[in-house]
Amino acid sequence: MGNIVLQLLAILALCIAPARSGWLQGTATFYGGADGSGTMGGACGYGNLYDQGYGINNAALSTPLFNNGASCGQCYLIICNYDKAPSGCRMGTAITVTGTNFCPPNYDLPYGGWCNTTRPHFDMSQPAWENIGIYSAGIVPILYQQVKCWRSGGVRFTITGLNYFELVLVTNMAGSGSIASMSVKGSSTGWIQMSRNWGANWQCLAGLAGQALSFTVTSTGGQTIVFDSVVPAGWSFGQTFSTYQQFDY
Repeated sequence: MGNIVLQLLAILALCIAPARSGWLQGTATFYGGADGSGTMGGACGYGNLYDQGYGINNAALSTPLFNNGASCGQCYLIICNYDKAPSGCRMGTAITVTGTNFCPPNYDLPYGGWCNTTRPHFDMSQPAWENIGIYSAGIVPILYQQVKCWRSGGVRFTITGLNYFELVLVTNMAGSGSIASMSVKGSSTGWIQMSRNWGANWQCLAGLAGQALSFTVTSTGGQTIVFDSVVPAGWSFGQTFSTYQQFDY
């Protein structure tokens, strides 16, 4: 049976998405209800996952996977490890999910529960999880790898904040899906380095109101894109600005 699974892994890796890492072992549970509505929002700050381009195939990541929010937006190809749990797995199926939330340890349980600080664990939306697991199993061993993200349309920037505080949420990011660094430039300033505030939200402490804004974003895959004057001078807090540019890696 082990050889069959290895052959299946090779086929999936070639046919579904370009791999960014090797196959790793972990575990997976589910949450959010049968329609996955309970997974909206989350520690990455995306809010409505349908509106932001992520949909129902999402997961909350345990501490080592979440990496303090640095993994927000990354995509993972997941299959159930049939060799370890034949009664709980759906053989021959796979699902790609986006990391959109954090699954914290539960210290009321031994060792912090399934989402403890050392275990690679995916708490997936129920509809996504049921692609690979039998509902009655509840939790299954998995094999996973990070893969390229595919998105419809370009990267989007949502600006919130007040006065000299700008908080920029970056969504619908393809390629590696996540941000390594980010800078902003007003039409009357030089480039200003931004820092991660929480999840996929990046902050800047500068008076940029009334200026057209450009962003430089470097993905965790190492690709840098300059989004020149993507925000017009008349912008207001709470607005979202779409682009035609997108990441490949």
